[in-house]
Amino acid sequence: MIAVLIVLVVLVVLVILPSLRICNEWERKVVLRLGRFTGVRGPGVFLLVPYIETTPFTIDVRTLTSNFTAEQTLTRDNVPVNVDTIVFWKVIDAGLAVTQVSNYTTAVLGTAQTALRDIIGRSDLSTVLSDRQGLDQAMTVSMDAQTEPWGVKVLSVQMRDIKIPDILQEAMSRVAQAERERQARIILGESEVNVAQRFADAGKVYEQNPMALHLRGMNMLYEVMKTGGSATVIVPSTAVESMNFGGISGMTAMAREAVISSNGAPSTTTPAPTPTPAAPVPPVMPEISNPTVRLTLPPQ
Repeated sequence: MIAVLIVLVVLVVLVILPSLRICNEWERKVVLRLGRFTGVRGPGVFLLVPYIETTPFTIDVRTLTSNFTAEQTLTRDNVPVNVDTIVFWKVIDAGLAVTQVSNYTTAVLGTAQTALRDIIGRSDLSTVLSDRQGLDQAMTVSMDAQTEPWGVKVLSVQMRDIKIPDILQEAMSRVAQAERERQARIILGESEVNVAQRFADAGKVYEQNPMALHLRGMNMLYEVMKTGGSATVIVPSTAVESMNFGGISGMTAMAREAVISSNGAPSTTTPAPTPTPAAPVPPVMPEISNPTVRLTLPPQ
């Protein structure tokens, strides 16, 4: 009985333990039988033929991220740029990743740098700066086509940062500023055209209805007197004639006399005025084509 137990222990130690393998959920083990590829095992627990089958490679099948940089890469218009890029990829066939390429990680990074330099060299600087999404998709398709025979799937490529020379950045800033200034001037000109068109339309309305022009002038004069803070307003004589300011000033004087009399003015008997010497006759002045009239309003 003791001998049987000893034999079983020896079998366990020499046969079962060497053939026992454990593989995590995100791992796959490549099995070689006498040096020849026989398949991929995992995840979980599995047994191998002892001393005949081995698992020298353990492959991580999770999504991996790799950073790489393309320095001093020339665009199609001969502008040097430094591009910082990240690539997302994963192994979908562990057997091909082991048997078709010696180091699939280095191969993926080399392919990514080559694809990045190629896509930048075929694009202008404006395209590189404005169409990152299109360039990312183009690099993803190009890299996936090259890494597919290795059992590697490229999920996406994203350019994180693009650096251009400082002198070129200043020039681009001046160009952008000039473009904004041009747009501002265009908008201002369009506004002036719209305002001029509105005034032209208003002129046609005033031409057909003189009373509207009269009321508008009276309103403008009222606004000036209300906000100006002065009792003297100078207006052209043509406005006096068109708006009948003479009659208005007469009515204003009559209203002032009524206010003075109602506030207890002295009796109507006033001494006779003292005669004054005759004033010299003023020289004849030339005719003024557009004289102005000063209206002095009574204090409020």
